[in-house]
Amino acid sequence: MDPLLVRLGRLDSCALSDALDKLGLTGAVTGIHRVSTERQISGRVVTVRLERDEGRPAASRHLGTAAVEAAHSGDVIVIEQRTGIDAAGWGGNLSLGAKLRGVAGVIVDGPTRDVDEARSYDFPVFARDHTSRTARGRIVETGTNVAITVGDVVVSPGDYVVADGSAVVFVVADAIERVLETAEAIAGRERAMAASLREGAPISQVMGKSYETMLKGTGQEE
Repeated sequence: MDPLLVRLGRLDSCALSDALDKLGLTGAVTGIHRVSTERQISGRVVTVRLERDEGRPAASRHLGTAAVEAAHSGDVIVIEQRTGIDAAGWGGNLSLGAKLRGVAGVIVDGPTRDVDEARSYDFPVFARDHTSRTARGRIVETGTNVAITVGDVVVSPGDYVVADGSAVVFVVADAIERVLETAEAIAGRERAMAASLREGAPISQVMGKSYETMLKGTGQEE
C-alpha cells in the first residue's frame, strides 16, 4: 500500500485541519456528516459533479457509475450536488457496487438516500443531508474526475481526503507530504498532552502558552 495513504489513515480530521492552518493552506469542510457507519475514511479522491437537469437529454448511464468503475480499491468518491434541489446524489445500489469495488467510502456535498441500505452493507457514506427523492428528472451528472467544489474548497481528482465525526478535510496532492509531516508532529504533541493529563498535570499547565502558540509559523513544531 502507498506509504502516504498509510500515514494519512492514522490521522484524524482535526490534526490535518491544524496542519493546514499552520501551513497557510485550506481544505477543511464542515457540515458533512456520517450517515451510515461510525468509521473514519481516508484515501485518494475520485470526483463527480452533478447539476440541475434543465431538460438535458437522458443520460446513457446512471449518475455515479462512471466514478465507481474508475475507482481503485481504497479510493473515496466525492460528489458535488450543490443545486439546492432535494434530490439524492447517491443511493443504495451505488453503495453496493462501490463496496464490491473496494471503494473506501463516499462523500456527498448534498443529499443522499437509501441510508439504511448503506448501513446494511456497512458502507461509509458522508452527506450534508438525506432524502427519499430520486435524482431522475431532477439532477444529472455533468462530469467525472473533474475539478469540483465541496463547501468552499476546490477538489481535484487524485487529491487526498480524511472524513470522520468532526469534519471532512481535503489535501491537494502536491502538498500531501508536508501536510502529513506537520499533522504527525501536531498529533504527537496532542498525545503527549493527553499523557500528561493522565499523569495528573493541571490542565491549565498542559493547555498553556505552548499549546496556544502551537500553530504559529510554518513547517515543524517550534
